[in-house]
Parts: sequence; structure tokens; C-alpha cells
Amino acid sequence: MGHAGNSISLFPIESPACMWYIIPMTKRLDNINGQGGERLLRTLVRVALPIAAQSMISSSLNLVDNLIVGRLGETALASVGLSVQIFFIHWMVMFGFSSGAATFMAQFWGKRDLANIRRAVGIAVSCCFAASLLLFFLPAMLFPGKILGIFTNIPEVIAAGSVFVRINAISFLTVSFTVPFTAALRATQQTHIPLRISIAVFGLNTLLNYTFVYGNFGAPALGVAGSALATAIARLTELVLVIVAVFGLKNKIAGPLREFTSWASTLFRRICGNALPTTLNETLWGIGMSMYNAAYGRIGVTAFAAVQASGTIQNLFILACFSLGEAILIIVGERLGQGDLAGASRVARKLMKICVLIGFAASVLLFATSRGIILLFDLTPEGAECARLILAIYSLFLVVKIFNSAIVTGVLRCGGDTTFAMLADVGTVWLVGVPLAFFGALWLKLPVYYVVLIVQADEFVKLFLTGYRFLSDKWVRNLVHDIG
Repeated sequence: MGHAGNSISLFPIESPACMWYIIPMTKRLDNINGQGGERLLRTLVRVALPIAAQSMISSSLNLVDNLIVGRLGETALASVGLSVQIFFIHWMVMFGFSSGAATFMAQFWGKRDLANIRRAVGIAVSCCFAASLLLFFLPAMLFPGKILGIFTNIPEVIAAGSVFVRINAISFLTVSFTVPFTAALRATQQTHIPLRISIAVFGLNTLLNYTFVYGNFGAPALGVAGSALATAIARLTELVLVIVAVFGLKNKIAGPLREFTSWASTLFRRICGNALPTTLNETLWGIGMSMYNAAYGRIGVTAFAAVQASGTIQNLFILACFSLGEAILIIVGERLGQGDLAGASRVARKLMKICVLIGFAASVLLFATSRGIILLFDLTPEGAECARLILAIYSLFLVVKIFNSAIVTGVLRCGGDTTFAMLADVGTVWLVGVPLAFFGALWLKLPVYYVVLIVQADEFVKLFLTGYRFLSDKWVRNLVHDIG
């Protein structure tokens, strides 16, 4: 998988069994778009499948926390779910800046310019670490209760959540390194490496949660604190594995330290100018998602626990499908870096057709599996019924979410059209979704599943805006043609 020719593939996408499913889809694409659909889909699967698997595994760290802690009751589940919102916002900041830098990494990869890829990584790590330290780590250590109080007014949830946040705060610093390096590995189409690291980290996190939450293997039973300790150790291990994979094994993106720190002012300004909108985009979008949870959290503990359980399940599908956007950024960005602007536009249109097909399949799968997965959570009958209804709503609108995400995080960003992407993505959340969430929860006092339903209106407004921009081709730009 990825660009490394002699690596061992974890997912044999070239196997006859896999191609038996893929080739009928590619022939239809060939009929619609001319030749090349099968080869393009093979490339998409080769790049996107490891990203999707890694995203699902990374999201599963939170699922494991919620499943294991959920056995302690709804208050424990709500406290961990609430605490994770802070780490979710932090991850969105890291992903946002790294995604803006990845635009340049992918286009530099089109030119096979490894030195400038390293410089882009250095810029991303430095900015991400500074933001993590000042905006997340220090506040989490000093006053976690005040931060959690933004999202709920339930004292017992805030008390338990504060313990989780303070113990797991080290993750803010480790992720500031791992996310930019993961972006570089993906941009150079070595997507199998982050996948293998995530598999190891997921296994370790699961084992440590089982050990520390309930006190197995002779360890003390620490409850919520044990879950935080397990996640912190897993994130530290992830950092060590990334360093070993890149520098210890002398990966192609490894190089002299001076190449990671010697930034020309032109490159620094361009990366930051492109990454600032993506960072604001992901940060404000992430805060917007947390505001949805703030609205749900004021309906009651049972309603909030149902939202957390169903949201954790939906995120497995969402993050996996969001990987399509990252794959589009890598594939189309490489074409833009080579200067083939017309080809980049053609490839993007084919890829978006594939995204729609995958979106419909994901919607059906989420709906079909939701009832069984909900049984894994220790919810009250009322909470379980709420969660099932919420998942049915999520499955209905999943294809629209996937389409919008692929355009915002893939198509528009690969050409540096990050300002428009930010305005469309953030504007619909804050001007449509958040007001509807609080209006439904606090003013109309609707059941939580009806509030979740009306919030989905923001995706349809976004669909109109992003679809129009995509078809205009205003995003098709080469950003590195004059950078040596």
C-alpha cells in the first residue's frame, strides 16, 4: 500500500475478490467519463482505504473509552463523552492546520520535492505545538472544571470529567507532533504507515482501559481516571512509534533537522496563509459541534448519554468517509503540483461521483447495524430508544455529510481555496445549525431526537454552496510552481 513499493499490504486491494466488487463500479465510471475509471478507483482505494481504516481506528479510541466506561453508568458515560469534546476540538485545530499544510505537501509531492515537504512539516509541527501548549494543555491542567462548565451544568458530570481532562492533558502535546507527520506520510502516499501505528495504539488503549477502569490484572480500579490514564499512555506510545517509523527507519520524509527548521519567509507565509482558514474552519466547526452537544446536554443526562452513544457510532462512519476528502486532496493535489490543471478538474469530478456511491452504501450500513451496536452500551430503555432514533436520523443524512466533507476537505483545499471552504462550512454550522439546536432544545423543549433532526438543515444549505463552487473550477490552482 501507499507509495512504498516493497511494503507488505495489510489490505490486498489488487486481489480478485476485491476487484470483483470494484470493477463493475469502474466500468460505469468509464461509460460516463471516458477511460480511466478503473485505474482511478484503484488509486482512490489504495490511498483512501488505509486512511479510512486509520480514521475508524483512531475514532475507536473514544468508542473504547465510552464502551468500557459506559458500564459504570450514564453519569460516567456522559462525563467522558463531555470531556472528549475538548480533545475533539483540539484535534480539529491540529487537523485544520495540518490540512492546510498538506495542500503544499501534496503539491510538492507532485514535483517530488522532499526538502520542501520537510519544511512544511516543520512549520506545521511548530505552530501546532505552540497552539496546543498555550490554548489547551495549560488551561486543561489549571481549570478543567470551568471549561467543562461551558457544555453542561450537571455538577457530577463536571467533577468526573475534570479528572479525565487533567490526566489525559498530555495528549494535547503528543498529538501536535503526530498529526503533522501523519499528514506528511499521507501526502507522500505512504498511508499504510499511520494505519499500522493506529492498529498498535488501538490495541494498547483497549488493553489498558480494560486494565485500569475495572482493576484487572492486579491493577487498581480507577474508573473514569483509569480510562484517561490508558488514553494518555496510548497517545505517548503513538508519538514514539511515529518517531521510530520516520527517523528510526529512515523514511523518505526523514532528513536533517535543518530542513525541518530552515523556512523561507515566502513558504512560511503561504503555508500559514492557507492553513489559517483551514484551522479556523476546523476549530469553529469543532466548537460548533460541541455547541450542539451543549444544547443536547441541557435536555438531561439520559438524552445526553443517548447522543454520546449514537454520536460515537456515527463518528466511526463519518471519520472513515471523511478520509475520502483527504484522499482527494492527495490525488488531485499531486496532479495540480504537476501543473495539469485540466486533468485535476476531470479527476476531481470522477472522484466525487465515487463519493456519492460510497455515501449511499455507508448510509445503508449505518442504519442496518445501528440497533445491534446500541446494545453494547449500558443505557436505560429510554436512552436506548433515543439512541436508535438518533442513529436512524444520522443514517438518513449521511450521504449529504460525506459529499459536503469531500468537497470542503478535499477538492477546495487541494487547490488552496480554503477561505471559501471555511465560510461555507463554518457559516452553515453557526448561522443555521447552532441556532436551531438551542431553539429546539431550550425554546421548543423538543425530545432530543427531534432536535438532532432539525439541526441537519445546515447540511443542505452547505450542499448548495459547496456544489456551486466545485462546478465553477475556481479552486483549480497550482500553489508551488514558483517555489524551488
